[in-house]
Amino acid sequence: MAVGTHGESFMETDPPASRPARRGGTGREGPGPGLDGLAEVADRIRGAVESVIEGKPSAVRLALTVLLAEGHLLIEDVPGVGKTMLAKALARSVDCSVRRVQFTPDLLPSDITGVSAYNQELREFEFKPGPVFANIVVGDEINRASPKTQSALLECMEERQVTVDGTTYGLEPPFMVISTQNPVEMEGTYALPEAQRDRFTARISMGYPDPAAELEMLDTHGEASPLDRLAPVAHAADVRDLIAVVRGQHVSPAVRQYAIDLVTATRSHPELRLGASPRATLQLVRAARAYAALDDRDYVVPDDVQELAVPVLAHRLLPTAEAQVERRRPEQVVADLVKRLPVPSPRK
Repeated sequence: MAVGTHGESFMETDPPASRPARRGGTGREGPGPGLDGLAEVADRIRGAVESVIEGKPSAVRLALTVLLAEGHLLIEDVPGVGKTMLAKALARSVDCSVRRVQFTPDLLPSDITGVSAYNQELREFEFKPGPVFANIVVGDEINRASPKTQSALLECMEERQVTVDGTTYGLEPPFMVISTQNPVEMEGTYALPEAQRDRFTARISMGYPDPAAELEMLDTHGEASPLDRLAPVAHAADVRDLIAVVRGQHVSPAVRQYAIDLVTATRSHPELRLGASPRATLQLVRAARAYAALDDRDYVVPDDVQELAVPVLAHRLLPTAEAQVERRRPEQVVADLVKRLPVPSPRK
C-alpha cells in the first residue's frame, strides 16, 4: 500500500470551488444526509449485515461499497459458505423492494424480465413485470442458467431499464443485482459471458470462516436463523441520498490517471488475452468514491484504488493459455500490477 497518501494534498489538486462542500449530518445544504450522515447510516447497515454474517467484515464492507457505487455484486465460492446469506442480509437491512430468483437450467428470459399477457377483459396485451422490477434483485446460482437467460440481465444492469415487445420500462432507483455463483469447475454450471461479467462492479469470495467465527455461528444460528430477526435499518430514500453524496466525492486528476494506468496495464499484459474495459475504469473510480466515503473522507486517495483493484478488475480478465497452464490467476496479475505501478505522490 502507498505510504502517506492520506494527506490533504489530494484534496487540493483542483481549485476549492470546483469541489463539493463537505456536508454534515445536521447542517445540510439542501436534501441529503451529507458525509457524516452517510457514515451513520452505513454503519447501521453494516452492523445489521454483520449480525448475520460472522467473521467477514471485508466482504460486508465491499458489498456496501458496491451498493453506494450504484453497481452490482457477484459473490463466487463453493456451496455452504454464506453467499446467499450475505445477499439476503444486505437486501433485508434496507426497507425496499426485494425479489429473489433461483437460476436453473430451465429458466427463461421472460421469467426474469416479465411477459406481455393477453387480458380478455380489456381485450389487449398487459405487461406482467418480472422479478427484475425491484430495488434489490438477488440472483441465486446465476451460472446454473443458460447463457440466453443470463443475457436477460444485460440491459437492466447497465441501463436500468427493461425492453419487452418493443416497450421500454424504467427501473426505480436504487437498483442493484446481487448474484451468487458456484465455481465454474463444479457440475451443472455455465461460465458467465464476458459481457455479463463486465457489468458486475465487483466479485468477492466468501471463503471459509475461521474457527472462532464458525463457533460463534453455531451459537447464533443454532436455534433460529438471525436472518429471520433482521429488521430494516434504512429506507430506499436513505440509500438514494447516500448515493448522491458518493457522487460528489472528489477524485483528483492524479488519482484518476492512476486508475487509468492500472486498467491500461491489463490490456497489454503478456499473461492476459483480454484486459479490462473502459467500463471497468469507470466502475473502479465509482467504487473508490464509495470506499472513501465509508472512511469518512470526501476525497479519494490511491489506497482506495489499490484496495479495490482486485475485486473490481480480476473477474473481467481472461488469462492466456500459458498462464492457465502455470496456474496464474487474474487476481495475481492485478496484485502484481498494483505493486509494480508507481503511486502518484501528494502534491507538496
